[in-house]
Amino acid sequence: MDFNVKKLASGAGLFFTRAVQYTEEKLGQAEKTELDAHLENLMSRADCTKNWTEKIYRQTEVLLQPNPIDHTGARIEEFLYEKFDMKAPSRVTNAELLGLYMEGAAQEFGAATPYGSTLLKVGECEKRLGAVEKEFIQTSAISLLTPLRNFLEGDWRTISKERRLLENLRLDLDACKARLKKAKLAEAKTACEGDVAPDLNETRPRNYVLSASASALWTEEVEKAEQDLRLAQTEFDRQAEVTRLLLEGISSTHINHLRCLHEFVEAQAAYYKHCHLHMQELQRDLGRLPDAFALNSLHSVVTPGSAAEDIGSPLEAEPLKIEEVQAPATGTRKAKVLYDYDAADSSELSLLADELITVYTVPGMDSDWLVGERGNQKGKVPVTYLELLS
Repeated sequence: MDFNVKKLASGAGLFFTRAVQYTEEKLGQAEKTELDAHLENLMSRADCTKNWTEKIYRQTEVLLQPNPIDHTGARIEEFLYEKFDMKAPSRVTNAELLGLYMEGAAQEFGAATPYGSTLLKVGECEKRLGAVEKEFIQTSAISLLTPLRNFLEGDWRTISKERRLLENLRLDLDACKARLKKAKLAEAKTACEGDVAPDLNETRPRNYVLSASASALWTEEVEKAEQDLRLAQTEFDRQAEVTRLLLEGISSTHINHLRCLHEFVEAQAAYYKHCHLHMQELQRDLGRLPDAFALNSLHSVVTPGSAAEDIGSPLEAEPLKIEEVQAPATGTRKAKVLYDYDAADSSELSLLADELITVYTVPGMDSDWLVGERGNQKGKVPVTYLELLS
């Protein structure tokens, strides 16, 4: 108990000394030991790294989870699962949820109707987009968010702890310097008073004895203050070196974060590429569905008793036979294939990325398609998979 009381009293005294030194420095009443320029630059660079890393980390979280409410809930859920050493369940993305709603609506409206069949196609595509988004979120969390969080919660906390310790030791060092300065001034003042020879006829000659005793006490105080200053200087220098080594590690942190940033960019590029391919595939699928708009327009124009038989139904029209199409004398162009494409039926032409084919338009064909020729092979090809060359 006595030891604890002494320790508590010693800690309180040290805290009070530091508080007094800090206050006097702020008021301009005490001198402050300045750190060397290199260490100051390292601290400034570390603070800048911490601030921008924190901003990038928070905004990346917002990018991967745009809804602030869902974002907060997800953080709390992840925190709870982490505390209980449990794996968090896979969360349904907004695109996947939209796809599920569309598929449910298609079942209600009838999957055989134009609207229902389109809902099914779009719903399936949205679910695929959601799966790609989920993979992108998981990859980004591993490649970028985790390293940034490890720096903020690990390395930066260690650096902050050592910097606080360095600041406390600096306050102790400056307090020792101030105490030594005061002791030397008092010693010099006492020595000047003791240089005056005592008057033997004085009724109270003991003042001279007291002055000599005070001089000895101040000399002892100066020696103790010098010893404390040497010890404080040693501890401060050692802590400054430790802090410097930690701060120089920020360069390695930048290199690590640079690698993580490249991985994030690769994941983001793959994500948008897959989304683009899925949307192109959806457009092709929708192009193969019956044109409900044309049917509605036809039914609105044709009235009972009119010569509807002469008009005929678009669904009963004879389909275009690609093998019978002849290349025009003019208007053919070369095109470079951007992506691989597998033909859905015999009327289409399979493509390989980077190959060159000849393309041309045919009257009555959908604007999203061209006729492509490669040697003796001929078939429809999607425009979005091509780069037309002059």
